[in-house]
Amino acid sequence: MANSQGALAHHFETLAQQREANMLGMWAFLATEVLFFGGLFTVYFVFRATYPATFNEASLHLDPLRGTINTVILLTSSLTMALAVHASELRNRQRMVLMMGATLVLGLAFLGIKATEYYTEYQDQLVPGLIFVWEGADALQARIFFSIYFIMTGLHAVHMIIGMTVLLVMMIFGQRGIYEVDPMPVERFGLYWHFVDIIWIFLFPLLYLI
Repeated sequence: MANSQGALAHHFETLAQQREANMLGMWAFLATEVLFFGGLFTVYFVFRATYPATFNEASLHLDPLRGTINTVILLTSSLTMALAVHASELRNRQRMVLMMGATLVLGLAFLGIKATEYYTEYQDQLVPGLIFVWEGADALQARIFFSIYFIMTGLHAVHMIIGMTVLLVMMIFGQRGIYEVDPMPVERFGLYWHFVDIIWIFLFPLLYLI
């Protein structure tokens, strides 16, 4: 039956074997992402240990309220994505697409709030490389903090945009009933989305709540 539905690729003997191989590939990809962000976190901790006072002062220029709201938004999006995965396993097309849409809307809300925050920081002249003015002492160390801040949050936003683009395509496929045959792509994407959310869970306290 699996072969007639097209869910089992020809180079796998069973659906269980195919699922394990697909999940292993996804976990391997996420491991490379952990290494990538792990390097950035290492840079952050080294400079934070070197310039703790300046990092603390620079952190006060961020907006913890917007950061908190975005944290709640992403946690909620993880819930809606988990519900989408569950709906795909039940072959509930309408609920799956609805939960995917909710996840997409929450992602857009996150990026919208982040964009307004970036604009405020631009107005405050806190963007290294464009316009950076620091009235206190240790301007170089403060520039380092904001460089790390924009690099890490910017790369996180890029991962969000990539995920939302993929999610939009998956919603179209899901509406056509493709994942009623094979829901594994939805599960794999769910892992990616949860990973992006977890990265923010680390970024928020390290950058906003020093």
